[in-house]
Amino acid sequence: MDLKNIHSVYFIGIGGIGMSALARYFRFIDIPVSGYDKTETPLTKELVKTGISIHYVDDIGLVSKPFLNAEKTLIVYTPAVAESHSEYQYFRKHGFVIKKRSEVLGLITKESFCFAVAGTHGKTTTSSILAHLLKETGTPLTAFLGGISEDFNSNFLLEGTDFSVVEADEFDRSFLRLSPNVACITSMDADHLDIYGNPDELTASFIEFTKRIKPGGKLFVRKGLPLEGVTYGIEDDSDFCIRNIKIEQGTYIFDLVAPNIVLNGVKFSKPGRHNLLNGLVAFAMAIEAGSPPDRLASALGTFKGVQRRFSYKINTSGFVFIDDYAHHPTEIDAVFDAVKEMHPNRKVLAVFQPHLFSRTRDFGDEFARSLSRFDNVLLLEIYPAREIPIAGIDSEWLLGKMTNTNKQRVKKEDLLTEIQRQNPEVLITMGAGDIGLEIERIKNELTYENEME
Repeated sequence: MDLKNIHSVYFIGIGGIGMSALARYFRFIDIPVSGYDKTETPLTKELVKTGISIHYVDDIGLVSKPFLNAEKTLIVYTPAVAESHSEYQYFRKHGFVIKKRSEVLGLITKESFCFAVAGTHGKTTTSSILAHLLKETGTPLTAFLGGISEDFNSNFLLEGTDFSVVEADEFDRSFLRLSPNVACITSMDADHLDIYGNPDELTASFIEFTKRIKPGGKLFVRKGLPLEGVTYGIEDDSDFCIRNIKIEQGTYIFDLVAPNIVLNGVKFSKPGRHNLLNGLVAFAMAIEAGSPPDRLASALGTFKGVQRRFSYKINTSGFVFIDDYAHHPTEIDAVFDAVKEMHPNRKVLAVFQPHLFSRTRDFGDEFARSLSRFDNVLLLEIYPAREIPIAGIDSEWLLGKMTNTNKQRVKKEDLLTEIQRQNPEVLITMGAGDIGLEIERIKNELTYENEME
């Protein structure tokens, strides 16, 4: 099906962060959109406000008639949807054109100059920074983001169609559907072993992704990765490099050195060396759009961030509350390093909700080691997402692997009470599951308490 012939689009799993960005795109270009998701969330509520009809029961009888025309309706689904899903089965049996989100993303962006951000960590922050830089320098772009940009208050940006910014997701090998002009790879740590089986297969998939770059295109790779490309790093001999870092009032100030470019006193306010690297490669990629380096450097200083990526919910002299999407040991380490750099000598309570039974099993020792670095740890039960339980793998099992004795498992309904009892100087919530739905409640209660003191 050519996208020009689409009259309506139906999404199975419309509430996902990537799916909802696509839904916003089709709605923006005045194509009717409808969809299913298993639960109502703030994201689905926002979609409904734009005129999109959504239901929450797997029942083809709830799909409105205009979307039941196989010749005119495109069905988009997420790999997280089970094969047994009855609506999915109906569309398959009745001759509908059915495509994964990544396939549709590839079709939309193939006619534009496409920037693709790949890596097991950092995709959303890097693509959000890149979209912000391009927008600030007047580049006509469309961006599909895997998180809510605090600069746009959305996971979708449409400022034009000449350029596009997308996340190249390694899950389910989705990124092999893209054909970017410029790409970056931020990291290649083992993950999604339920899909790949072993780390070597994951690495092979990233190598295959690099072959998807269009002739004459360019690949940026973090220094140290086993790939050929334009390198970027911190205090090393990379092609693009950050040097002479200082911290003033929670803001990084540094020199940015690139081929034929030296920019002094560049500012960036997102904590963590990993975020400095994300900002650096976004800067490097944006130059490929013809954006002036000095204006890009200024725009780095105004980047606000992405929701749930080291997001300050409360930041006072007496108490700090940070929320982060971290769900892999490497990401937890990055959060720990960032909080210790920005808030040294303060006691930190970490709340973590493991995501997926298989990931918890595959990286149990690594999770235990990363979490044990914090002063105190509260562990929620594993968020299953698309998986069924694995015998013997639960939060109690993970807790037993941790060397830190200041640890305990806690039920979600008791979480706020336990946080209040511990009365930490710095609180960090982490995880990719539904812990994100608890953040505003925790923030509101703790803000009230701090105001009463």
